[in-house]
This record gives sequence, C-alpha cells and structure tokens, in this order.
Amino acid sequence: MQFNTDETDPAVLYKLLTGTIIPRPIGWISTVDADGINNLAPFSYFNMVSHNPPCVMFSTARDNNKNKDTLNNVLLNGQFVVNLATLAVVEQMNATSATVASDIDEFELASLTPIDAVFIKPKRVKESPIHLECEMIHHYFMDNSEGGGACIVIGIIKTMHIDDAILMENNRINLEVYKPVARLAGSNYSTLGELFSIKRA
Repeated sequence: MQFNTDETDPAVLYKLLTGTIIPRPIGWISTVDADGINNLAPFSYFNMVSHNPPCVMFSTARDNNKNKDTLNNVLLNGQFVVNLATLAVVEQMNATSATVASDIDEFELASLTPIDAVFIKPKRVKESPIHLECEMIHHYFMDNSEGGGACIVIGIIKTMHIDDAILMENNRINLEVYKPVARLAGSNYSTLGELFSIKRA
C-alpha cells in the first residue's frame, strides 16, 4: 500500500505515523506562565538532538492557529524542564495529557510534587527520576493552510538531575530500576521488553 502524503487525510497520516514510528520516548514537559502557574504535559514527539552541545527537542501540534499552553510558556520565557516518564508514574503522566484551562496546575491535577529547578523557573516533577533543565535555543513553526501545523522547540540542557537509585558505576543507567515507558499508537504504551546487544561495526 502506498500513501501519498499530500493526498492522504491528516487523521490517517497521524494513525500511520504514530503506529509505525515506535516506540517513542516521552518528554514530560513542565513550564510556567507569566502568573507563576505551573503547566505539565507529556509529548511523544520528543528526543535527544545532540550531546555536544547537550540538546533535546520536542514538537507540539497547533489546532485552529492556537498554541498549547506548553508552547506559549516556552515562547514567553524560553525555559522548560524535561521530566522522564517511568512505569511508576505512567497513570499520573497520562492524567496530565488532559485538555484543561490554562489556569489549571497539572501538578495539582495529577497529585504530583513540584520541586524547584536550580537554574530556571519551571518546576521539576519530584516523582520522576530524571529532570533536564533546558533553555530554548531555537524554535520553528511548520504551518498548514487549515490553521494547524506544529512547532519544533530545541533546548540546550543546562543541568541534569538523575536519581542515585538508577545510577551504576561508570555513570551507566540501571534500566531495571529506571523502567522508562514509551509511546505507541492509540492508548498503547510499552516498557523496554527484551533487550539484546550488537557490537558496533
């Protein structure tokens, strides 16, 4: 089956892309608005960009020419925290994906604990074992004629917080303790499952 993207309904493209480009890591992004209200939302259009400089990216969809609160906050102050989602908090992470008014604090909504960052204003999720404090260095809007599109945000990591419980010798990560979750299609998520190794050529 062949799908020409300029002739395929966006809803179909969404289903095909999210069903084939898997598994996707989840960036649980926390931001803060001008009034100091916390915002927290998960993004599976997320990944590492480079390690030198250390950068990550996430992409957020736009509907009817309207930005999500996360994007508005990042464009306002240029700061965000990436909290990594794990099996222990997957239900609370899912709760923060709800569409709610911008004056709703998702930390409170999902019964999560906000803790201070070191270099930036947005709060960290205490229940997550990893936090990346980031400053935006670039963003790019991809628009379409229907008033939708998306915005890609690239941030440089100013500091990393990693729970000692998931660290092993030589700064390796203990995956059995970390237990990250990944996004699939629809309502489906996955854990790491079976692991195997291949030496790099």
